[in-house]
Amino acid sequence: MTLSADRLAQLDAFVLDLNRASAAAILPLFRADHGLEDKAAGKNLPRDSHAGFDPVTEADRGAEAAIRALIGQRYPEHGVIGEEYGEDRPDAEFVWVLDPIDGTRAFIAGLPLWTTLIGLRYQGRPVLGSIGQPYVGEVFIGSAAGSRLLSAGGERPLQVRPCAALTDAVIATTDPEACFDGAELGAWRQVRAAAKLARLGCDAYAYAMVAAGKMDMVIEAGLKSWDIEAAIPLIEGAGGLVTDWRGEPIGQDGGQMAIAGDRRVLDEALVALRRSAK
Repeated sequence: MTLSADRLAQLDAFVLDLNRASAAAILPLFRADHGLEDKAAGKNLPRDSHAGFDPVTEADRGAEAAIRALIGQRYPEHGVIGEEYGEDRPDAEFVWVLDPIDGTRAFIAGLPLWTTLIGLRYQGRPVLGSIGQPYVGEVFIGSAAGSRLLSAGGERPLQVRPCAALTDAVIATTDPEACFDGAELGAWRQVRAAAKLARLGCDAYAYAMVAAGKMDMVIEAGLKSWDIEAAIPLIEGAGGLVTDWRGEPIGQDGGQMAIAGDRRVLDEALVALRRSAK
């Protein structure tokens, strides 16, 4: 069954409600006593756990709980997959995929680069997603109907920008030393050497900047579904592309990812990335 335009519009409006609920749980704890815990304590975690430090705060848990509660009230038949509280009916027709604070390290450092990621699958496919940054008052939201930014300045459509070559591109990744293994790090360094400018530590806010036409590419690895699914409809709705390091669609398990605003930049980067694709 096809998702109708009217149903998509209703769900779009609901995503904004979810962002408001999440913001209400998070903002009182930003740059305050956020109850930091380390989920990696006492565990022998793999490489993608950022050197054995896996932080979580009261804000992460409170925001996801608030989002789940609102989904349960409005759409009790929907499934939910979240970073903090796991899976609930993951095979439902509609499944929400949540990362209440993507960039918890930025959050605990007081940097407003963390975001709330809210994605929606319909029949197993990402169809709607938002990246919210409530401290600066922004929600980037997108679907097949298009992508837009809501902020204090109003609402405006989002469109990726053209970029003819990697040598003209502004690119990003979160933390190459922590997030990439040896082969992946070599691929990143090759792409970085060709690019005009690279920025680090922006987490999913960099995805939003590709959708907004301010950056040209984001390269990541070791992602979970909640790290990327919200971005797929947003980027595609703004005219961009989201693939794995082979240039294929991202699966439901995350993994290696390349976001690009222009196919020409993506194709150049994939020459290096494919050598380290998993």
